[in-house]
Amino acid sequence: MSYVTPIRRLARSIPLPLFLAALAPVPASAYPEAGDHLTVTVRDAGSGADGTFEVDCHPARGTHPDPAGACAGLDKNTRWGRDTFAPVPEGSVCTMLYGGPATAHVTGTWAGRPVDARFDRSNGCETARWDRFVPLLPGMGT
Repeated sequence: MSYVTPIRRLARSIPLPLFLAALAPVPASAYPEAGDHLTVTVRDAGSGADGTFEVDCHPARGTHPDPAGACAGLDKNTRWGRDTFAPVPEGSVCTMLYGGPATAHVTGTWAGRPVDARFDRSNGCETARWDRFVPLLPGMGT
């Protein structure tokens, strides 16, 4: 007796192009007109990267040092039905490599969802999460 999971059943019933489209980044045209606004506060990053910056996307503008790059990076990380800013899952096995004292707090709205995310570089998982958000967050030269 073979057991077919609901996901396998769904994958079999959806044409491949539609299934792949669901995994693709969300195009900029899919975002609400005035909904993509973030405030980024960075501390202890050094090299003049500390401060509070505003970034609006679609079109890219704001006080962020690289609003176009920040928006492009966010678009690349955004997947339909997933929280772009989700924290590292509890119980994750992470290397104990300290990435430095930098912290960041991002608030606002992205892709129609409220954002209130905190970032640090306390271990390998948190550092990798931070690095996925460069250039919204400053690169740390790692």
